[in-house]
This record gives sequence, structure tokens and C-alpha cells, in this order.
Amino acid sequence: MSAHTTELVVFTLLFLLVSGMGFVAARWRRPDNIESLNEWGLGGRNFGTWITWFLVGGDLYTAYTFVAVPALMFSAGALGFYALPYTVIIYPLVFLVLARMWSVSHVHGFVTPADFVRARFGSPTLALLIAITGLVATMPYIALQLVGIEAVLKTMGITGHLPIIIAFAILAAYTYQSGLRAPALIAFVKDTLIYVVILAAVIYIPAKLGGWGSIFDAAQAKFAASPNPADGITLNASNQLQYITLAFGSALALFLYPHSLTGVLASKNRGVIKRNMSALPAYSFLLGLIALLGFMAIAAGTKPVVGANGKADTNTIVPALFDQMFPDWFAGVAYAAIGIGALVPAAIMSIAAANLFTRNIYREYLNKNATDAQEAKVSKLVSLVVKVGAVLCILMLDPQFSIDLQLIGGVIILQTLPSVALGLYTRWFHKGGLIAGWAFGLGAGMWMLYLIPNPASGKAHFGGSAFSLGNFGFDTKMTIYAGFLALAVNLIVAVLGTYLFRALKVADGKDATSRDDYFADEGDPKVKPMDLTGTH
Repeated sequence: MSAHTTELVVFTLLFLLVSGMGFVAARWRRPDNIESLNEWGLGGRNFGTWITWFLVGGDLYTAYTFVAVPALMFSAGALGFYALPYTVIIYPLVFLVLARMWSVSHVHGFVTPADFVRARFGSPTLALLIAITGLVATMPYIALQLVGIEAVLKTMGITGHLPIIIAFAILAAYTYQSGLRAPALIAFVKDTLIYVVILAAVIYIPAKLGGWGSIFDAAQAKFAASPNPADGITLNASNQLQYITLAFGSALALFLYPHSLTGVLASKNRGVIKRNMSALPAYSFLLGLIALLGFMAIAAGTKPVVGANGKADTNTIVPALFDQMFPDWFAGVAYAAIGIGALVPAAIMSIAAANLFTRNIYREYLNKNATDAQEAKVSKLVSLVVKVGAVLCILMLDPQFSIDLQLIGGVIILQTLPSVALGLYTRWFHKGGLIAGWAFGLGAGMWMLYLIPNPASGKAHFGGSAFSLGNFGFDTKMTIYAGFLALAVNLIVAVLGTYLFRALKVADGKDATSRDDYFADEGDPKVKPMDLTGTH
């Protein structure tokens, strides 16, 4: 560990400083009483453009950005660039969807997407399924953040399960105390550090390696010698379909995650959302630069850290690159940027998942007369349990690339699209059809994920999200994103089920929303101060 003393000291100081901000955040914009989901879980629903920018950006651009995407670029090449079109096309897709969600949520006091589904389709059962889906899909995403912290600590010589325990303890403590205000405040520091590190990296490292031409030549040489036909500096026939469906499917999934909606619902009006959706693509430029770190590692001859099992941990490739190329003190700053980049989204995700349990399971089925304080207390406790689930995801799934943790979660959360995203625009679907579509779509997704092997670990199941079309009997090596096929199954069954239930005259739920609810804005009489004691 002595070889990394300077890095460890700088990392620890910055990490402790930011963690301290998380505890102090409880006093930032402090309300009279933080013991409600309105305050603890949504920060008072009064964040302006700049705070929302950092909060949503910190929420969406996570350890997956800094660790998982470059690791995929390092190992597989061009396929890793799917993250760029996915983050570009998502914002036009959700521009109007999120504004509608903000309006109807502020009129009715919704805290979660399942709250909206319950009111829109008049079905507690469907709302419960949406809530459980959000909870399960979020856990592997939180796990990815813990993997990011673990990768940094491994590079500095700290091994074993200690990294996960440290991450769990810090997250649990300041999330429990400060709620959404903690990641909102920390996001300012997180984004500043990331921009400084990446801009330094894309100028300093290529200069040391002989320029971008040398970097791409080295990557080309590596992938030309790879036995895997899908690897390459450009796409080929075996991975083009995977690339397209992965980018589009991931884009559809991103704002279905409960933590994405949490950041949006915390903003004070529709204008804040629209300005952020217009400006957030700027992060895609940063993402492109981060992805190229994978190619820089190839040119630099960087080797990932070898784990206790004797196998190289690809997730450590970026920290190892920083250790190799940067002075020790700046490598410590870069490690802190990765660690803090994991803390911010993990905190938001655990809060959002906890709100789902509290509003759509605890209040709906266990304590219908729960007070604001009781809801807040339950959410605080559940936010701790969710982190335990995330740790179990790491220990049980053991994917080839850490990015697969997010992609597996995407397969699951995509099954909420007909009820949540389409539900914001149409009430055509029958609640029975949506439930049937969810069941078949999720079943198909789990079946496909089960059939995907992990060649790195030798496991036969849940090794990623690239489903081989050869499983359908085709003579091809082409793969497709499992979530895309699962969603197609969901939509087909939902449409057919709706026709069937209508033909059988099965009673449908009652829509508790009206058309005007989807266009209300700050100052509208319908958008009143939030009283979350009775929303349904």
C-alpha cells in the first residue's frame, strides 16, 4: 500500500470532505420539518435550473460512465460507443414526457411512478407490480456504483470486501440523515472534479502517448488480433444489431428508473425541466471523452488489477490508467472524482427505491393512515435495506463487465414503459392487458438473461444482456439487446390483452386524472403546496 500513499491520502481527504457535505446538507435550504417524503425524498420540490442540472446530471452520469463504459471500450471496442447515441436520443424522447409527469405529479402529489400508475389506471395491483419492478431494477444499478468505488480502492491496494462495507456505511449514514439534499449538494463538487479530471486526461495522456493517431492504431492492432469476431474498432455484422437495439433500448429505459423521476419531480416548475432537457446533452460530449479512456489504456499498455481469484478485473482499467499516467497527487484527485461520482447517484437511487416501497407497498397495504413522519421513517430504513440488496447483486451476479449490471436492470425496468411512459399520453390500455404484458415481457427478459453465458467467469447464466439470435435456431452469430425483445413481447401482449379484456367486458379501472392535469405549471391553482397525507 505504501506505493499509493499519496493517492490514498488525497482520495481519503476529498472523500471525507464530500461525505461531510452530505451530512451538512440536512441544514441546506432547511425546512421547518424534514420528516416527510416531500422534504426528505424530494428536497421540498423546489430546486431551480442549476441545482436540477447538477442533480439530474449527477444522477444519470454515474460510475458506469467513468468505469464501465471505458472498460467495455478497452475489452470490446466500438460496441462501447453505444452510450453516445443513447444519451443523445434520450432527451428528445423524454422532453415532453417528463414535463407531463411533473405536472400530473404536482397536481395529485405523486412521489413515485407507481403513484401515477395507480391513479391513471385505477389498479393497486398494477401499481404494486410497477413498484416492485422499480425496486428490483434499481438494485443492480446501485451495485454498479459500489463496483466503481471498489475498483478505485483495488487500484490503491485495498482488497477484499472492505470497499463495499465502506461505501455502504457512508451512503447509509448521510442518505438517512439528509435525504435528497445530500446528493444535490454533493453533485456540484462531483461534476467539477469530473470535468477537471477528464479535460486534463484528454489533453495530457494523448500528448504522452504520441497523439490520437497512435492511440487508435494501438486499439486497431489489439482488436485485429482478438479471437472474438464482435471485437473491433468499428462495428461489424455480428454486433451492429446489438449496438442499435442497445442504444435505443437503453434510451427508453433511462428515464423509467425511479431515481431519474425523483430528480425531475424535485424541480420547481416545467420550465426547469425543459431547460435541463435542452442542456443535458452537453454531458454526452463529456461521455465521449470518457469512453476514449479505454482506447488510451490500450495504447499505454495498461493492465487491469488482478483480483484475489487470479483473474484481471477489467473494471479497474481506468483507475490503473490514471495511476500509470498521472502524478500521484492528481491520480488521487481522479480517484476521488470516480468515488464521488458513485456516491451521488447511489444516494438518489436508494432514496427513490425507498419511496417506492413506502408509498406503494407500506402505505397501500400495511398502513393506509400513515403520517408524513411515519412515511419518512420507513423510507429512511428501507434506503438502508436497498443498499444491502445492491451488495448482494455484486456477490451473486458477477457479470463479465460492470456495465452489465446496468443493462440487466434496464431489461427489467423497460417492462414499466407501457404503464408509465405511454400512460402519460393514452388511457387506451386495459389494466388487465398491462398486467399481462408486464408478466410476459418480464418472463421473456428473465429467460433471455438466463441463457446468456459469462465467458470470463465460466458461469452459464446472467452473464450480460447480449442475447444470441442463434437461440431461436438461426445460423448466425448476431446478438440483440435482451431488453428490446422483452419490451416487444410486453407491448404485443398488452395490446392483445386489451382487446381481449374489452371483448370479454372485464371491468377496467377508473382514471383519477384529467387532461388539464398534464399541462399544469407553477402558479396554476391546481399546483398547490404539497400535502402528501392523501394523494390517491
